[in-house]
Amino acid sequence: MVLKTFGWSFAITVLGLIAAVFYDGWTALGLVAILAIMEISLSFDNAVVNAGILKKMNAFWQKIFLTIGVLIAVFGMRLIFPVVIVAISAKMGPIEAVDLAFNKPERYQQLVTDAHPSIAAFGGMFLLMIFLDFIFEDRDIKWLGWLERPLAKLGKVDMLSVCIALIVLLVCAMTFATQAHQHGGVHADKQSTVLISGVAGLITYLVVGGLSSFFENRLEEEEEREHEAEEQAAREGKPKSAVLLAGKAAFFMFLYLEVLDASFSFDGVIGAFAISNDIVIMALGLGIGAMYVRSLTVYLVRQGTLDDYVYLEHGAHYAIGALAVILLVTIRYEINEIITGLIGVVLIAWSFWSSVRRNQRIAAAEGDAGTPDKSEVSSGV
Repeated sequence: MVLKTFGWSFAITVLGLIAAVFYDGWTALGLVAILAIMEISLSFDNAVVNAGILKKMNAFWQKIFLTIGVLIAVFGMRLIFPVVIVAISAKMGPIEAVDLAFNKPERYQQLVTDAHPSIAAFGGMFLLMIFLDFIFEDRDIKWLGWLERPLAKLGKVDMLSVCIALIVLLVCAMTFATQAHQHGGVHADKQSTVLISGVAGLITYLVVGGLSSFFENRLEEEEEREHEAEEQAAREGKPKSAVLLAGKAAFFMFLYLEVLDASFSFDGVIGAFAISNDIVIMALGLGIGAMYVRSLTVYLVRQGTLDDYVYLEHGAHYAIGALAVILLVTIRYEINEIITGLIGVVLIAWSFWSSVRRNQRIAAAEGDAGTPDKSEVSSGV
């Protein structure tokens, strides 16, 4: 099962590391390996969230996710996106940006360093919105009940997450500008750069949310038709159709999944700049990591992990919230990527442990008094 699911990831790892050695020796191999590990650790939350969607799709579309989808993830977000960042920040054409990355690495590194406040503001706001929309939604199953219950009540206020995100952005921009003047040497226009980039991240999230809602509405229509067809088949004595989505419905689900996957890749791409500014090394390392994240998503689906460990999705979103805060803090202060990765791993491990304890409580209750109401043991803490 493991070899079948992760076989392509293992093969890509070997090819990528060999390519790194040929490209720039053993140093490049080490950097690629570090980038791959960083991408996996930062994107485990990505795999958990994606698995919640992918489990609704049949085996064919899961293969499409692992093939065509990974090309979009690797070449679209891990290769093209860094070049776009440099092109926009330096106000140059994409071809010129690629030439700069290959032929003038020192200048390229300086441009990336100068662009970090805008990158951090954009990515931080985007991920913060994902986290806020999650914690303000009322769910039947709650992990940290003492926190999630009052937040769910607050979430009934329209546009609350957008308001909070904008307040956080204003505070970050004002704090950054004030500290910059105190230390000297940083121009006031950096404040406007942070504000504009943060607003751009917020707008991007709202656009992605609009597209996602569109896809979800189309899927709901398809699911209703499929449900009606199943009921009709049952009345006529025919076998039920497959529950997993296929055809047109699965196509829209695939598009929805790609939109979400692209949004989660910002953290890995932004974090990669701290390891290496070499575009080839970044593409190799992040590409290998992206393959493992894809394989892990499919593995979680086929093992039914999310159904068995119901707090994993909560832990993943809390990890996203922590990452958003870290990105915003790095507008002014440096934070080691190891810390960033460990926070995500700890939160997800904690949610997994809470899920195990919940399952044990349910099993004990069933043994004592029959099948209980699962809502009574839904809160992990």
